[in-house]
Parts: sequence; structure tokens; C-alpha cells
Amino acid sequence: MFIPEKYKNNDQKDIRNFLKSNSFGILINTINGKPWGTHIPLELSTNSANEEILVGHIAKANLQSKNLVNGDQVLCIFNGPHSYISSSWYRDEEVPTWNYIAVHVYGTVKIQNNDELLAALNTLVDTYEKASEHPISLKDMSPRTMRQITGIIGFEITIDDIQAVKKLSQNRTHDHPKIISALEKQGPSEKAVAEEMKKQSPNDY
Repeated sequence: MFIPEKYKNNDQKDIRNFLKSNSFGILINTINGKPWGTHIPLELSTNSANEEILVGHIAKANLQSKNLVNGDQVLCIFNGPHSYISSSWYRDEEVPTWNYIAVHVYGTVKIQNNDELLAALNTLVDTYEKASEHPISLKDMSPRTMRQITGIIGFEITIDDIQAVKKLSQNRTHDHPKIISALEKQGPSEKAVAEEMKKQSPNDY
């Protein structure tokens, strides 16, 4: 993706933390010459060769699944907080803009076998059930319920390239206090952008 140098995020630890915290992404491939996207969990992990991978699954009824094959090249998009930035918050006249955080992951598909799919589903459910008051486990579900797994395919995506952008008004640091103050008076996404901006210059806040 297009990333001006001043907005490029090269902090590899920060990028991995972002992928883990914003794992509901968009899987994109091409079907009959047209781009196709599906919104699904894509969990950052490693394979037996200690290579970084994304792990996911998709319904067989989804046309995209019929075009996912071993060796296929795909793009996965992950979005973080974003917000409109009014130029009324600037010291000098300028056009408005948008602040946001996003990561694009390019990779190569490997279709999972049934055992790999089941293991990945157990890991996924166990991870997110930790926050539940009464967590469930796939291991406790009946064979009848678990037959639903036959309706999906699982896959791993070996990561070939990561592109990360963090556009947080880096070119207007003198306006940060007013921008942050304005964002903190708005909704959750705007407040999250304000918090990310504070991290850029933590000693100032």
C-alpha cells in the first residue's frame, strides 16, 4: 500500500502486537479476475518450521473458499482505530485529514488437513473463551454439533511481506495537544486515536 515515509511503522514488535489485538481482518484473493474479500479472524502464530503464519477458516459455501489453493497468494488487511481530524484543531490554516492505523499482510496459502483444522479451532475458541464468565470448549460439544466443521476449510498463510502504517499527525506535532483534546471529547474510536497519539510523545502528556 502507499505509505509516506513519515507514517511508515517499522517497529516489528508493535506490528505483531497490533495483529494480535486486531485479528479480525479481511482476506482478499482474486476470483475470475475480480478481487474478493471476506471478514474473518486471522490469528498470528508460527508453524512447525517456526515461520510466522496467519491461521483462519472460511465457509465452503463462500465462493472464495473454492479459489483458495495451496500456493495461492493472498492479501490480509487489518484495521485499527481511525478518526477524522478537523483542521479547526490546527494552529494554521490547512485542509482536514484522517488519522488511522492499518497493517497489510501478503502471504502464501496452505490448506489444513482435518486434524490441523480441529487443532486451530480449539486454539481459537480457547483463546477467546478466557474472558467468558462460563467458558465453553469444543472438546465438550456433541458429535452432532461438531459436524458443522465439515462446512468449513482451514488454512495457514505463510507471511511473505508486512506493510504497516501509523498516520497520527506526525507532521503536526505542535498541534497534538489541541487535536488530542478534541478527540478525547468524542467516541471510542477517536479516543483510541488520541491514546495512540500520546504514545508518540509520552513525556508530553
